Amino acid sequence: MAEARVEELISRMSLEEKARILVGIGVTSRSPLARVPGAAGQTHPLERLGIPGFVFADGPAGVRIELPGCRATAFPAAIMLASTWNPELVERVGRAMGEEARSYGVDLLLAPAVNIHRHPLCGRNFEYFSEDPVLSGELAAAFVRGVQSAGVGACLKHFVANEQETGRWGLDTLVSERALREIYLKPFEIAVRKGRPWAVMSAYNKLRGVHCSESEWLLTRVLREEWGFDGFVVSDWGAGESVAKQVSAGNDVIMPGGPEKLEELVRSVREGVLPEEKVDLSVRRVLSMLLFSRGYRSSGERPNLEEHARIAYEAAAEGLVLLKNNGALPVDRSRRLALFGVGQILTVKGGMGSGHTHPPYVSTVLGAARERGLSLDEEVARRYEEALSPYRGDMEVFFMDEPDMPPVREGVVGEDLIEASASRSDVAVVILVRVSGEGWDLDPEYFYLREDERWLVEAVSRAFRRRGTPVVAVLNVGFPVEVSSWSDKVDAVLLAWQPGQEAGRVIVDALLGVINPSGKLPVTFPRRLEDVPSWTFGGEPSGSPRSVTYEEDVYVGYRYYDTFGVEPAYEFGYGLSYTTFAYSDLSVELSGDEVKARFKVVNTGKVPGKEVAQVYVKPPKGRVGRPFKELKAFKKTRALQPGEAEEVEVRIPLRELAGFDGRGWVLERGVYRVLVGSSSRRIQLQSDLEIPVEVVFPA
Repeated sequence: MAEARVEELISRMSLEEKARILVGIGVTSRSPLARVPGAAGQTHPLERLGIPGFVFADGPAGVRIELPGCRATAFPAAIMLASTWNPELVERVGRAMGEEARSYGVDLLLAPAVNIHRHPLCGRNFEYFSEDPVLSGELAAAFVRGVQSAGVGACLKHFVANEQETGRWGLDTLVSERALREIYLKPFEIAVRKGRPWAVMSAYNKLRGVHCSESEWLLTRVLREEWGFDGFVVSDWGAGESVAKQVSAGNDVIMPGGPEKLEELVRSVREGVLPEEKVDLSVRRVLSMLLFSRGYRSSGERPNLEEHARIAYEAAAEGLVLLKNNGALPVDRSRRLALFGVGQILTVKGGMGSGHTHPPYVSTVLGAARERGLSLDEEVARRYEEALSPYRGDMEVFFMDEPDMPPVREGVVGEDLIEASASRSDVAVVILVRVSGEGWDLDPEYFYLREDERWLVEAVSRAFRRRGTPVVAVLNVGFPVEVSSWSDKVDAVLLAWQPGQEAGRVIVDALLGVINPSGKLPVTFPRRLEDVPSWTFGGEPSGSPRSVTYEEDVYVGYRYYDTFGVEPAYEFGYGLSYTTFAYSDLSVELSGDEVKARFKVVNTGKVPGKEVAQVYVKPPKGRVGRPFKELKAFKKTRALQPGEAEEVEVRIPLRELAGFDGRGWVLERGVYRVLVGSSSRRIQLQSDLEIPVEVVFPA
């Protein structure tokens, strides 16, 4: 019935009306046609036919509507969701976002973003999941399922090879088809096949000379014909050059649109540049997905913000990564804490741009410590409050809304106060923060500690550790930072990422042991920028790049570090716990067209905790060079009590062991080694699996 209704509507539409389905109204805050002013975009309503304008809103970390008083839960940034390695939890986050989107009358949430962490200085790494396509794809699929279970569409972005902000509006990405297939397309493929999103967003950049939004190979052949995608494609805002080329290639919706784009589409059809059949096909795709959804009008229900805050807290709690701990953590709540660093007040919940959010509140570290009734060095706290009073609010808001404010630097307290605090405090906690966002990439200063930050770490370390008092560093960041040169000056390092509105509470509860960190790194922490394989990041010519070459090919992240023996600061998949785990009883078997691996994980420590078991596969030496090993499956255990065990089983389709050689996916004959561990370099168990004959899978 729905298909018949769509065909009947199309038959009644004029060309101008069809164009209004495919072209946005422009900036919603300026258009009288906007149903939700401040949303990212909207199509034109057709009142004659009873078709509403469809509303699109940003949402990688929560529904973003730029309208005063429009509040929505700020969830952890995607990099922190990836650190949970927990698809079930990410699906719950997606559903909560979908419910809030529906309550505001949003039809399509422009999330998740599944581009790959190619380099630590990409400005949007915080809203991308991982350097690994399997982890990114599985979590993106879970996110999509969650959003769409609430009756709102999800939109995968940015399709494809959009791994930097510098020059992104027309940068030509030069990358081999093998690297595309194995690394950059793979997370999209997994999410499309397992999540079935309503929409995919084409990227700003070009791919080998052709705008992604104008690439028939990308949008029709790969996305639709090979993967079976049955939704619609929307352009990134202002992407591409030709509306006719976009629609002809399979890019159905032009955003943000506006009168000029509307006229261009109609003119292209009338002048014979664009067949009207192509327009009909795009209209059919859009209406089939959106017209009969439950999300195209407000649900009339107030979202359960209290319950969603609990989900945000839980997601952040599971995404915390304990990088170092020499017994300093957890802290007994009877001990007096001295908090240092501007991040105790300007605690960063997330990033800027489309990943920004407007929550009802943000829990800061200082606020949460007082809320939890902790004994603090209040003289130090008051000094920070006085110095930072002009900056109250979100750290990221100041970067956007207060460009004339002086930069926030560490230097609020001097060495005299640090020494005095060391004489009366039991633990020092130094909070270091970073903010990034859409539209620009980062300078090396963002990766390394600034001079003022290094001074603070060294001064606190010198004063406190001389007295035998532990020092804890908290990294409130959205991307990897350099730790090797200073981590010996502290006793523990807690990576808190960007935790959303519950940031302060989550950090404080982890310090106290209320939360046992169970997150694992979704990205390698390099020792220095020179060790990163993507040395062409930024593109050429420098400063005003027209192209970027992915010289490292498939050797991205840990694939590079492990294959070529480069030592990272912390490897992919790494993360400590307040307890310990043991692995045993690995069995591997070939069953039909998949590999089954079974093993046991036991909590051998003294407190409850969760473990992320990771399964890698090392291929045999074949015709085409392959990375030393690659992640193929993972499983996060339930919370295991001391002495409790969980039997883990994972299944890996044989196709996922194959490499792309231009003909298709080739599974070469030979012995494949299955490696099970707690990180890419901490392998606990291994077993061999022989593939007797070569198998070729079609693309």
